[in-house]
Amino acid sequence: MKATERRNEILSLLGNTSSPMPAGALSERFAVSRQVIVQDVAILRANGYDVISTNRGYVLGGAARAQRVFKCRHTLGELVEEAELIINGGGKVEDVFVNHRVYGRISARLDLITKTHAEELHRSLVSGASKPLMSVTDGYHYHTVSADGEERLDDIERALRARGFLIEI
Repeated sequence: MKATERRNEILSLLGNTSSPMPAGALSERFAVSRQVIVQDVAILRANGYDVISTNRGYVLGGAARAQRVFKCRHTLGELVEEAELIINGGGKVEDVFVNHRVYGRISARLDLITKTHAEELHRSLVSGASKPLMSVTDGYHYHTVSADGEERLDDIERALRARGFLIEI
């Protein structure tokens, strides 16, 4: 069985039961190590599935959230405003990444869901301790944004475009 098939089966099993499924039981069922199951769950989460770990096993929270990648450009001073447009539109800023001409894709997990998160990130970047990824690409950067549906992502896209932050890919 291929890894993608196994992950789909894991989702199906979790979606069709109300009791937690231990990683050990899943590993026996699919004849793989427990670590493979842990990695599968991490990949499912990265793809937007709400797989929750409990002390008795995994449960499926909600359906997968819609995701979209936006290419943006703005100054460091506008970082909080950009995040607010996304958050106020019902989105979550999952990550930031840049495509460096020498190093390739460089990314960082953000998980911004509140204005306070964005402000904390901004404070840490303006303190001089670190530089934002966008500084190596003249302000250009990408965000993976998740939301409850495509309609919310459409609203977020319109807001970013109206503010001049969105770069057409």
